[in-house]
Amino acid sequence: MQDVYVIGSRGLPAKYGGFETFVQELVTRKQDPRIVYHVACLSDEGSYQHFDFQGTDCFTICPPQLGPARVIAYDTMALHYALKLAEASGSDKPVFYILGNTMGPLIRFFIKQIHRLGGRLLINPDGLEWRRTKWSKPVRAYLKLAERVMAQQADLVVADNPGIASYLDETYGSLPVTTIAYGTDLEASNLETDSAAFQAFLKEWDLLAGDYYLIVGRFVAENNYETMLREFMQTASQRPLVLVCNYQGSAYFERLRQQTGFDQDPRIRFVGTVYDPNLLKKIRQEAYAYLHGHEVGGTNPGLLEALAQSDVNLVLGVDFNRLVAEDTALYWTKEPGDLVSLLEKIDTKRPSHLGEEAKKRMREFYSWEKIVKDYEGVFNA
Repeated sequence: MQDVYVIGSRGLPAKYGGFETFVQELVTRKQDPRIVYHVACLSDEGSYQHFDFQGTDCFTICPPQLGPARVIAYDTMALHYALKLAEASGSDKPVFYILGNTMGPLIRFFIKQIHRLGGRLLINPDGLEWRRTKWSKPVRAYLKLAERVMAQQADLVVADNPGIASYLDETYGSLPVTTIAYGTDLEASNLETDSAAFQAFLKEWDLLAGDYYLIVGRFVAENNYETMLREFMQTASQRPLVLVCNYQGSAYFERLRQQTGFDQDPRIRFVGTVYDPNLLKKIRQEAYAYLHGHEVGGTNPGLLEALAQSDVNLVLGVDFNRLVAEDTALYWTKEPGDLVSLLEKIDTKRPSHLGEEAKKRMREFYSWEKIVKDYEGVFNA
């Protein structure tokens, strides 16, 4: 048997995005019966309690309330307990897979014990977290340090994007790095265009199926909402722009309103968060075009979802995004007028043939079945 201890997500069942969704897909789509997963789960009710989730051994960790540092305590406590479990069970060549870099320099206290057990330390650095503008300078400095230490201590770094792998190699020299992408759900929504749920959404926001632009994603500055709003507002398009995001109560929302005056443009529709994944798929599928402005990180799950569901995708042309979409999307820059020009062009002539090419690429390289197979190969190496 191959024991794999997964640390760094909030746990199972997945209630959030990103790492949580990845872990759930990894364990529920398991192909090799010899692999046994053990997953750390964040709890407010107590530590070291075990429960089963679809054949996966889950254990709770309740770290102290330390503000932003709580996540460091969570990962550290989880790894310490996982090592105890592995030693007590006599686990042969256990794999400890840590998602994210937050443990940072503390990993040095554990690496000898991991190797003494015959185990391997694998890490997924996620995106370049230290570049995110939401963090203060001291936090960004710590995250940069944590990235370096974790990468240098790992027996293998798993990057979800070739751009991340190249960055690590160029920044820290020759490291043991492999690239395994994030996966995405390839199934289309089972909602018909005339379904009650989708029609209610259209009616509430005064929309027509197939006749709106769409943005979906976390409402943060690094996702370039300001650029997309400013550029869209300069177009002559009669189609509305629908923004599915968690904007309520956001100081960033108020700042954007004051800076751009988007509230004076009747085409702009902030609709809040859509929690029904089936409805969100349908909203993506019926968009005239999707705008993606994410700039920081590796393979963005939202971009994969867009490529799997939407026919026309207008994507910020940073390397991470280009490496994912290649020639199945249209690209824009943050240069004033660039996105305006692209929007004006496709507003009259829609290149819908890109949709099938994007879906084909997702099926070939980003299906969860492929991702799980690739991971199991690494775990069994």
